[in-house]
Amino acid sequence: KMTLPLALVALISAFGSSFQYGYNVSVINSPAPYMQDFYNRTYLDRTGVPMDSGFQTLLWSLTVSMFPLGGLFGSLLVWPMVNNCGRKGTLLINNLFSIAAAILMGTSELAKTFEVIILSRVVMGIFAGLASNVVPMFLGEMSPKNLRGAIGVVPQLFITIGILAAQILGLNSILGNAKGWPVLLGLTGIPSLIQLLTLPFFPESPRYLLIQKGNEEQARRALQRLRGWEDVDDEIQEMYQEDRSEKEEGQFSVLSLFTFRGLRWQLISIIVMMAGQQLSGVNGVFYYADRIFESAGVHSSSIQYVTVSIGAINVVMTLLAVFIVESLGRRILLLAGFVLCSASCAILTLALNLQTTVSWMSYLSIVCVIAYIIGHAIGPSPIPAVMITEMFLQSSRPAAFMVGGSVHWLSNFTVGLVFLYMEAGLGPYSFLIFCAICVATMLYIFFIVPETKNKTFMEINRIMAKRNKVDIHESKE
Repeated sequence: KMTLPLALVALISAFGSSFQYGYNVSVINSPAPYMQDFYNRTYLDRTGVPMDSGFQTLLWSLTVSMFPLGGLFGSLLVWPMVNNCGRKGTLLINNLFSIAAAILMGTSELAKTFEVIILSRVVMGIFAGLASNVVPMFLGEMSPKNLRGAIGVVPQLFITIGILAAQILGLNSILGNAKGWPVLLGLTGIPSLIQLLTLPFFPESPRYLLIQKGNEEQARRALQRLRGWEDVDDEIQEMYQEDRSEKEEGQFSVLSLFTFRGLRWQLISIIVMMAGQQLSGVNGVFYYADRIFESAGVHSSSIQYVTVSIGAINVVMTLLAVFIVESLGRRILLLAGFVLCSASCAILTLALNLQTTVSWMSYLSIVCVIAYIIGHAIGPSPIPAVMITEMFLQSSRPAAFMVGGSVHWLSNFTVGLVFLYMEAGLGPYSFLIFCAICVATMLYIFFIVPETKNKTFMEINRIMAKRNKVDIHESKE
């Protein structure tokens, strides 16, 4: 059952970390013109000549793309940090990155420096790279097996809430204006402060305490607090069993993860799911949305409200995923999500092409965007991180998150970089590429990825061992 300490630790870690990842993904969209204006003024003050448009485009694309690049660096820190500082420890240290970046961004206008914003975006990215990997790992290791999927979707839910919060606060009438944007950027430090002050009162991951620190007493106390009852022997036994089957393999580094046959299909699966999640074009669709609505005749002053409502749909559908992931299972949600995304991309290509000739096509393209976002929110967005936690055991999990996280951010960075060129060259047909990626990912999941709901980590490991054609050493009791 869900206990209060478990619910609180999920909320605090997701609000303090995942929320900010979402917030910073979309926070610079609405104040972009005012920030570019600030870049221009600052440059003019310093040099006496206005900035040429090529340099301005370069600076702005750096401002946008430094965030996923920082995310990649952050993912590379996951493995050393969670093994040395623990899961909770890493989240607490990580808050310092976000608070520092928030102060720098909030004071950038006073200090008349735009370089600080670009630097802070890298730092915020490092924070998000760590957060997006450590939170699902921390919560996945704390949850009982019957709640692991639901709690595992909570970080993604908070990412979508973060995106929505940035969209609402970024409305012209609130902070998305010439006066308000430094405040808008600086607000990101507040959730980190709250987490720094509250998370120390909650236990560290029991699996980390027992398997990596060898401290059964602390692990037992942490479990009793999280479960709300005294008798946690079964779970302790299961951890010991996992620990024994791993003693023979030792701690995995990223290199040994790639060369170890017993984890081959797990590794391929998370790479495919993480790449599919980002390369399926979710950022492209969000990016394109404004223009799709504009061509559908939505008034330009209303577009930001439409964007907010799309953010709200995203939150609602992810919330739905929290409630249905345990009853329907991971596989169904992933497959249904990718089917919906690929169909939306295909129809959207058609609708965008016929927009000028058929009057109602522009409304069909709006429906496609909404259908795509619903599809992505129920499966491809939240489930892959849950699956990394479930498909790997304690010794290989940090390395697996490091690989999955790096693929996630690299793909994110690539889409951000390539999409503008793709769109210039292919126009609406660029969505056919996304459609193909969705179909390919869906087929892979259909044939390879097993259902993991309600299974212990050891049971999932046995299913995958058959696929890897290896024997698992089970110690005889």
